[in-house]
Amino acid sequence: MARPKVEQIEKEPEAVAGQRFAIGSQMPARTFRVTRADLVRYAGASGDFNPIHWNDRFATEVGLPGVIAHGMYTMALGAQAVAEWAGDPTAVVEYGVRFTKPVPVPNDDLGAEVVFTAVVKGHTDSGYAQLDLTASCAGEKVLGQARALVRAGGG
Repeated sequence: MARPKVEQIEKEPEAVAGQRFAIGSQMPARTFRVTRADLVRYAGASGDFNPIHWNDRFATEVGLPGVIAHGMYTMALGAQAVAEWAGDPTAVVEYGVRFTKPVPVPNDDLGAEVVFTAVVKGHTDSGYAQLDLTASCAGEKVLGQARALVRAGGG
């Protein structure tokens, strides 16, 4: 009895994947636009309805420049950027950041832009690539000590 034909999934050649994760390799800049509508959707999904994320008056009364993005939402955008670059969301095995500055989100259709870049700084004994990320909004660094461990070659 003949075996059924199984389609092969096109994978990136090992040499290309290896170059991506070489020490000094850089993740191309990934820009995300964050709008007030995004904040409302994130609040609903996360249950975080703190008024600093939707009420300008309240946000300025507590000393913020206005409504700000949820820190965890900003962090998640960084994880998305790394997962896209790695080519597999399961390749990101560890990720952590420190929140250093808020991401102000104006009440317009343009919102704010958050830009993520990363560089491969080294490899663990287990073969994971160690990435240092930079996240910025309006030229200000918004995350500190942003680091990820990525399984080189994806899943």
